[in-house]
Amino acid sequence: MQASMKAPADLILLPQWVVPVEPAGAYDSARAGSLARSGSEYPCGVLADHAVVVKDGCILDLLPADAAQTRYAAGQTLALPGRMLIPGLVNLHGHAAMSLLRGFADDQPLMAWLNARIWPAEKKHVSDAFVRDGTLLAAAEMLASGITTCNDMYFFPQAAGEAFLQAGMRATLGLIVLEFPSAYATDADDYLARGLALRDELKDEPLLSFAFAPHAPYTITDATFTRIGTLAEQLGLPIHTHIHETADEIQQSLTQYGVRPLERLARLGLLGPNFIGVHAVHVNASEIALLATHGCHVAHCSNSNLKLASGLAPVVELMRAGINVGLGTDGAASNNRLDLISEMRMTALLAKGVSGDAAALPAATVLKMATLDAARALNLDDRIGSITPGKRADLVAIDLRGLVCQPVFDPVSHLVYVAGREHITHVWVDGKLRLDERCLVDLDADDLIARAGYWRSKLTAQG
Repeated sequence: MQASMKAPADLILLPQWVVPVEPAGAYDSARAGSLARSGSEYPCGVLADHAVVVKDGCILDLLPADAAQTRYAAGQTLALPGRMLIPGLVNLHGHAAMSLLRGFADDQPLMAWLNARIWPAEKKHVSDAFVRDGTLLAAAEMLASGITTCNDMYFFPQAAGEAFLQAGMRATLGLIVLEFPSAYATDADDYLARGLALRDELKDEPLLSFAFAPHAPYTITDATFTRIGTLAEQLGLPIHTHIHETADEIQQSLTQYGVRPLERLARLGLLGPNFIGVHAVHVNASEIALLATHGCHVAHCSNSNLKLASGLAPVVELMRAGINVGLGTDGAASNNRLDLISEMRMTALLAKGVSGDAAALPAATVLKMATLDAARALNLDDRIGSITPGKRADLVAIDLRGLVCQPVFDPVSHLVYVAGREHITHVWVDGKLRLDERCLVDLDADDLIARAGYWRSKLTAQG
């Protein structure tokens, strides 16, 4: 085919392996032969010697490498030998600005951590500037870790949105709601009013989406939950809240309301396909059935649950019940890494150890939890979460050429059990390069380090 007859494209990526994540049935029958051949060599739907073609920030095609160069004329062709290409990772639960509190109050149980350390520090220091700087720092860490989308929950979401846009990262901004005053808002009505105004202002930003983010059942009244449920249904927005994180939380609900938190939310009409319950550590069989019946989603944060000694979430049981489970990092104050690759490994290992089944949560399943399943919870699975023609080009290249990664029998297994975020070399969001050979493209690392040092000084001086 002559060059003049080739279809135009912006970018052709030529990795050694492509991991689409989307089921093979998503591709047309004309490609079935190449998919089957690759699948016979590598498990988990891995495609060897395939190309991903990008145009206008969108995945235009996924096809054998030789066919791509025959069919398309691209402004740039990038060979990625020894690299695997995966969809951008989707962080289903985070508090980005809390990156400035990394290591501030370690080795404490949740409620002591919150009441004695975190909430007093936030009362003194959280502001527009704190959130903007903290979110920029978090965005840089996440992009370098292959995370291209974050579902965020924190004060001053407008400042967070500005930071995510500056970083060129995709984000779902949580419209935070609490009953008590903060530097951001005075009461639940004020939180909601500010959040709704922000959504109206930024709803046309292609990298931003929104979710209601009532903090937790122990900080939200029935009346506020009911109002949020109505608004979420009217606006088609997810509801993102902490739920059943600790045993104390459940006992408090029994004392105050006479029912466990999930039953309370069910009675208030909040459970449904737009509901994302974060943690869900302490759920019994009937509550798992309740979440499944209502089509709810769960954000699993393995490392944070362990570090705060919250417990071990029954992830295998949740998924066996048909509940969609995605992975989250939580905030850097309680993790202390914004690293979904480490979350994947920990999730897989814990599931095997807790269940006594070495086959529980195989690597391909855990990768899907960190990509397509998390995107589905955010109602973004039509745009991101898999390498599928028509979706946005959120892509991550991982280098498996090094000594510690040899030999490579199964790239997906290596991603979960061998590789770390240090093996990520390239990241694209919406087709734009954000990490190039391990270097951030549009963010100044030295500037971010200086900003973090400034806030460390303030927090150290004032407590």
